[in-house]
Amino acid sequence: MGERTLRGARLGGQSFEDERGIEFAARQNIAYKCKHGHEFEIPMSVEAEVPATWECPRCGAEAISQDGHAPEEKVEKPVRTHWDMLLERRSIKELEEILTERLELLRGGEIGPAHLHRPTKKKARTA
Repeated sequence: MGERTLRGARLGGQSFEDERGIEFAARQNIAYKCKHGHEFEIPMSVEAEVPATWECPRCGAEAISQDGHAPEEKVEKPVRTHWDMLLERRSIKELEEILTERLELLRGGEIGPAHLHRPTKKKARTA
């Protein structure tokens, strides 16, 4: 094993392969421009799907492709609130009935936090 080790080689430092006989993929340069006016090019494979937007290396803003690739409009779902989901299960009339019932139980001391239902002080007996 000692005969095959490479002395002085750094771990992960460099490759000992050369580029002879390697055929690189065909490439194209895609131009982008951000809203701050920065222009740059990204080399990509000819076979790659070209993204319509890319992050600007100078300012981090979103840059748009200058080669005619328009960004796709994302269809956003409307935000569903808890109220919307509640109305899918119950009608307003049902909700009003449940609210009235629960308020009566709460006021009667049958439900709710214990600190809200302290025993009432009884009047002292007069003899």
